[in-house]
Amino acid sequence: MHYTFPITRNENPKPKPDPKDIGFARYFTDHMFFMNYDEGQGWHDGRIIPYGPLSLDPAATTLHYAQEAFEGLKAYKNPEGKVNLFRPDMNAARMRRTCERMCIPEIDEDLFVSAVEELVKIDQDWIPEGAGTSLYIRPFIISPELNLAPVAPKSFWFIIILAPATPYHSKVS
Repeated sequence: MHYTFPITRNENPKPKPDPKDIGFARYFTDHMFFMNYDEGQGWHDGRIIPYGPLSLDPAATTLHYAQEAFEGLKAYKNPEGKVNLFRPDMNAARMRRTCERMCIPEIDEDLFVSAVEELVKIDQDWIPEGAGTSLYIRPFIISPELNLAPVAPKSFWFIIILAPATPYHSKVS
């Protein structure tokens, strides 16, 4: 199943970084994916919005108990200019297993892949084309819930951000 999401375009797109100076995930694209979870309602209101800061209270459970799940995958352009993702279904399965272990509500694997695909499609012009470069994709789940007690949160955010990247490790001569 493929999901679609409402899109709010960034009205002030950022200039792209110099391809010779992108490094590993230091610059971020114009959009991000955001979805809410509330106990009793489940995951809801997935959307693509302009990239921006999160408003997180200092008492958010994710800051005190490190209950978080994240993945990392990449998008590339092939020699014909087509965008390719490397096995996003495997990242979706791993995220689901991580959520299960961390007592975080699981993300449907098709929803995960659809969110990644839709976001990459919106910001595909950020994919660098140099050898060894990619668009790094960071899906993550945190809880904004305010509670210092060690109890399972009832609300979460599923967020995906993108960043052009060179290889994480530089070549050793």
